[in-house]
Amino acid sequence: MSALPKTKMTAEEFVVWAEGQPGRHELVDGEVFAQAAERAAHAKAKGAAFVALKDAVRRAGAPCHVLPDGMAVRVDATTVFEPDAQLYCGPELPPDTLFVEAPLIVVEVLSPSTGRNDALGKLVGYFRIASVAHYLIVDPDSPLVIHHRRGEGSDILTRVIHDGDITLDPPGLVFPLSALYGETH
Repeated sequence: MSALPKTKMTAEEFVVWAEGQPGRHELVDGEVFAQAAERAAHAKAKGAAFVALKDAVRRAGAPCHVLPDGMAVRVDATTVFEPDAQLYCGPELPPDTLFVEAPLIVVEVLSPSTGRNDALGKLVGYFRIASVAHYLIVDPDSPLVIHHRRGEGSDILTRVIHDGDITLDPPGLVFPLSALYGETH
């Protein structure tokens, strides 16, 4: 495994560097952070979020695209996140694209090592991106989704979802919480 770079990087330098590295990384204020290994529950929740969004796009006929983890989102010149799933609308991205420039929905699955950052640092960071309308934080261990959505001005509205539907408008998507956890929860 390669050592993390000691010098600060720009977003562009980071994605070029990260493309050739094993594992997942993020850039915060120019500093590279390796992502921890994932538990099976985390991986399963990421996959379920991707499938739930993809199915909702198909049902709605929305002109949007869903991506699993692996695609970078530039927060600013020195901060790059890699959400566990994301959605953007409009034309399909070219095959060599490294950044999703205008994500509409970003999803992070909580993990023991990143929960605080997902709830605080990434919340602030994602909503610095003008296109982000929804940020979903998914608990991989119990049926709980925290849905942050952009309100008027600088307001961020929060809904804690334990059951029922998750409504994401824009772009007009709805899916049941059970799509993330199965019918047994």
